[in-house]
Amino acid sequence: MAIIRFKALELVSQRKPGEVTLPSHIISDYFGENVFGFDAMRATMSSEYFKKLVRTTEAGEKVDRNLADAVAAAMKTWAISKGATHYTHWFQPLTGSTAEKHDSFFDLTSDGEAIESFKGNALVQQEPDASSFPSGGIRNTFEARGYSAWDPSSPAFLIENAGTKTLCIPTIFVSYTGEALDYKTPLLKSLKLLNDAAVPVCQYFDKDVTKVSTTLGIEQEYFLVDKALYEARPDLIVSGRTLFGHIPAKGQQLEDHYFGSIPSRVHAFMVDFEKSAWKLGIPLRTRHNEVAPNQFECAPTYEDANLAVDHNQLLMDIMDRVAERHNFKVLLHEKPFKGVNGSGKHNNWALSTNTGTNLLSPGKKPKENLQFLTFFINTIKAVYTYDDLLRASIASASNDHRLGANEAPPAIMSVFIGQQLTAVLDEFERTSQVPIEKGDNMYLKLGIDRIPEVLRDNTDRNRTSPFAFTGNKFEFRAVGSSANSSSSMTVLNTIVANQLLEFRKTVDELIENQGVKKEVAVIQVLREYVAESKRIRFEGNGYSKEWEEEAERRGLSNIKSTPLSLDVYEREDVVELFSKHGILTAVELKARHEILLEEYIKKIQIESRVMGDLAVNHVIPTAIAYQNKLIQNIRGLKDLGLEDEFTQTTLEAIKKMSRHITTIQKNVDAMIEARKVANKVEDVRERAIMYREEVFGYFDTIRYSVDKLELMVDDEDWPLIKYRELMFRR
Repeated sequence: MAIIRFKALELVSQRKPGEVTLPSHIISDYFGENVFGFDAMRATMSSEYFKKLVRTTEAGEKVDRNLADAVAAAMKTWAISKGATHYTHWFQPLTGSTAEKHDSFFDLTSDGEAIESFKGNALVQQEPDASSFPSGGIRNTFEARGYSAWDPSSPAFLIENAGTKTLCIPTIFVSYTGEALDYKTPLLKSLKLLNDAAVPVCQYFDKDVTKVSTTLGIEQEYFLVDKALYEARPDLIVSGRTLFGHIPAKGQQLEDHYFGSIPSRVHAFMVDFEKSAWKLGIPLRTRHNEVAPNQFECAPTYEDANLAVDHNQLLMDIMDRVAERHNFKVLLHEKPFKGVNGSGKHNNWALSTNTGTNLLSPGKKPKENLQFLTFFINTIKAVYTYDDLLRASIASASNDHRLGANEAPPAIMSVFIGQQLTAVLDEFERTSQVPIEKGDNMYLKLGIDRIPEVLRDNTDRNRTSPFAFTGNKFEFRAVGSSANSSSSMTVLNTIVANQLLEFRKTVDELIENQGVKKEVAVIQVLREYVAESKRIRFEGNGYSKEWEEEAERRGLSNIKSTPLSLDVYEREDVVELFSKHGILTAVELKARHEILLEEYIKKIQIESRVMGDLAVNHVIPTAIAYQNKLIQNIRGLKDLGLEDEFTQTTLEAIKKMSRHITTIQKNVDAMIEARKVANKVEDVRERAIMYREEVFGYFDTIRYSVDKLELMVDDEDWPLIKYRELMFRR
């Protein structure tokens, strides 16, 4: 291991920045050139079929056979002209990553003639093996059939790899019996639900609104380490994080990395992956150094939520591929290094109408501000009602390490809205008994008139809040860097849609049954929501111990571990919520619950195994070998007659090392036994809790003794790349 370590450092010292050539210095010249978008469609399809596809996509209707054949022919023509030889359905199974099975355009006719073929049925539907993906018991090994089906709302694209191109067609993935086996299916359903719920509410204020779209901007944080250093750390390769490593003397405490000058090699990597992203229509706009050493961030312009999620999944894949060319490895684990900030994926969520209005941005007129307050307050109320569900949507073994640390929101779900909007809502609540006479300016008396047109710069940003209003959008900061954002966005869309439906029902009852004027009914219901959801609003430091105590007094949950957080998926009201709106059935929810628990177990199991292997087969032998060197040293000193004065410190070191070696071996053995006991438990929830409390419980004890040995063993003998070396910045 020591030889590998020094060879890795030698390679790092010789690295030079890669050379990147852009197709043009004007990004718009090549933006989207590898996307089968509107321009490509117009160029390869008849006007009739192009218009029909646009109408069908916008209405969310089923694509008929003739249209499918026309689109397939156009796609094939375009893809082959770009150099593609294969096509694939590109989907998002419940592994959290993406999946693809490539088929060539090449085919043989009945006469044996070689041709290039791609028909509408191949575009619309394929049959991946459903039993080989996580299904939570929905599919058995002998029940392999599943279907991937084309999602026309997300354009096809070309992926370049090893000098070839493949046409990728975004699809959903369902079982033979119809259950969703992916992240995209429930997301698409939730987007439709939110549109159907939001449009009637918008029509209280503007009858021209016929569509509400969910927009999303996903900021992506990540770490970069040199490939040679990465490959010298088995724990980093296998588990995505370093399980051992003494914190370096210089980490992020000087705060000199954040927004600093981007290192040359990193800059070359960024330019290269941005080039690939722009060709694929991913609208990246921002890049910068993040807080921790070797940590960086990129962020796009906002898009339709479905497309934004697809682009983010694609972006993570692109980053990994491009990093290979630059001898880097991208780390997307939420907490790859102890002692420095972890990585998140901030989801900036908003709603916009077909008339061009951002429903989460105040307007110029009082009625527009009432519309803003309607969607603003309903969103807060939805988060208050289903805070545990929102917490479960971002739960994972890796995100557990990040939540509540010095750079991430706590596991307590709360909403930050800023001082100005807090004052608005407080006044809104206080003026509930203000009498309104005929001819009065109702909006002025209620304070609605006084809401400023632009709040973007009038509200601060709270980095410690998991769900913060930042001027014209809500930022869900608790999502982990490796996560598929579909999970959290499906939950957010669903709970907000459900809340809007409840709101409209209550308002309509006041108008129709009690004769209350529309604006007054809206305000009356909103006031009630402000009072009911006040406990979820918090403006202070979410990292503080005082907030934990305050949240407990308020009755807010603080579920710090994934297995307990996931229990909400089996709660009766949550099952009813998803079922009644057709987002997920009880069977699909149960399956997801089981899949997430199994994933949690497997991740800790993998970490446990690699930790045991490194400790027993690498650390302990190295420590013993170094002990023997010290013993030889003592013998040499004794031969010189210097044993009393000069050997005492060395003897103490040998004793300490022996204690740490014994502790490591003892705890590794106990950890293995705990794993065996847990694996015999049939109930997956109970097994996950045992892994959390029993198996994972040994990690810190083992790590502590390994860290102590690292400080004692001579640097040249130590078998693992050290933290300071992994933080090598160039």
